[in-house]
Amino acid sequence: MAKITKDMTIGEIIVTNPDVVPVLLDAGMHCLGCPASQGESLEEAAMVHGIDIDELMTAIDKLQ
Repeated sequence: MAKITKDMTIGEIIVTNPDVVPVLLDAGMHCLGCPASQGESLEEAAMVHGIDIDELMTAIDKLQ
């Protein structure tokens, strides 16, 4: 399985590892299916939602 990075788009992340979806939802990213999220990087989405990207990556890394 490919390693998820903060440069990947939300769409790429969901395809790469669907198990990450609950982590993203728990962090406050509830618009995973919206068109903007498909082209937005994880880091950009975290910034828009006021989420600390390092904390989010730590949670995601626990799944990998």
